[in-house]
Amino acid sequence: MTRTLLTLGHGYCAQALAHRLMPLGWTVMGTTRSAEKAEEIAETGVRPVMWEEITLRAALAEATHVLVSASPRDGEDPSIAVLGDALRERAPALDWVGYLSTTGVYGDHDGGWVDESTPLEPSTERGQLRVMAEREWQSIPGLPLHIFRIAGIYGPGRGPFAKVRRGTARRLIKPGQVFSRIHVEDIAQVLHASIEHPNPGAAYNVCDDDPAPPQDVIALAADLLGVERPPEVPLEEADMSPMARSFYAENKRVSNARIKDELGVGLKYPDYRVGLRALLEAEGD
Repeated sequence: MTRTLLTLGHGYCAQALAHRLMPLGWTVMGTTRSAEKAEEIAETGVRPVMWEEITLRAALAEATHVLVSASPRDGEDPSIAVLGDALRERAPALDWVGYLSTTGVYGDHDGGWVDESTPLEPSTERGQLRVMAEREWQSIPGLPLHIFRIAGIYGPGRGPFAKVRRGTARRLIKPGQVFSRIHVEDIAQVLHASIEHPNPGAAYNVCDDDPAPPQDVIALAADLLGVERPPEVPLEEADMSPMARSFYAENKRVSNARIKDELGVGLKYPDYRVGLRALLEAEGD
């Protein structure tokens, strides 16, 4: 049986999942608002779908699986805004729907642990919009929905090495602050495991084993590159955008036990030390 994935927002995580599924015989369709990006998508073997109602509806009618990675904008979920009625009609025929959310939905826990049963109490507008979007998707009757609350993402072309090389990296210090993070290949692994073992209604935290201070990650990146570590800067003295500063308003450790216990996932990159070393080795190759 042909399995066809439609990615609503063909970004970094969706591309990683497509790269994992297509060698297994999957057909993948990825949306874009740009004709130039459509050409780039087509070069990877993914069928591009322009973000227009008529083409989105036609693609949804073909899909057996849907990955939603388009983030809320202007106070609404863009996929539901365009496809709400079609999603309600198509829901019974879909095998799996995944919504990419964020661990920001849990809010601040002063460095304490959270899991999927923790109440959703976001303290940032970004987190509040994600809670809104999660609930909109959950309200579609009969939709085989799975929610993935993803920590800070890194991977090829996305991580601390570029900042260190540019000389723009800083080791911002806020005592006790930690962040959870996850390699993009492990995100794709979790999504694939869920597709093979669907559990509609489930939510999963997607993060590695080691919530860590952000300055430690920058320090290791510099060490691996063989350059001097960037200076430490107290957070209150740092010149930062409101968006960047908002990330430091929340401090928590995120449990990933469910992806291991329920989906049987064994992380390829269980902490940032393994992940950064692997990225640098891959660059050398």
